[in-house]
Amino acid sequence: MILYEVLRLYPPVIALYQHAYKETKIGNLSVQAGIDLTLLILLINRDPQLWGDDAEEFKPGRFTEGVSKSSKDQTAFFPFGWGTRTCQNFAIIEAKIAFAMILKHFSFELSPSYTHVPYTVMTPQPQHEAQIILHPL
Repeated sequence: MILYEVLRLYPPVIALYQHAYKETKIGNLSVQAGIDLTLLILLINRDPQLWGDDAEEFKPGRFTEGVSKSSKDQTAFFPFGWGTRTCQNFAIIEAKIAFAMILKHFSFELSPSYTHVPYTVMTPQPQHEAQIILHPL
């Protein structure tokens, strides 16, 4: 749940870009050929209409019943994008394995000097690095 909430607030992909090569209909919207579309994942993941009034808050508990029930729309969580080539399943498994391997040998805490100041260039990242103190077990 913590990993999902981190990915919701700080997705590795901040936007999806698509080019309409032919006229396309998306719901009630008609998109003409030649139009470029941008879907801002960063904004969708913080939309109070989808995630509630606490959308800006770090609340891993919103994933208690799974990803599909974490928001008001079961398709609102897509930190790696959509489609058949999505990296999401592989990336989640890879992250869980990496965390398990690290936690097997270390405990950790944030440095007292750490200040949470995220900013976005191409991907969200800490402005002053994530200062973590590792303690061997």
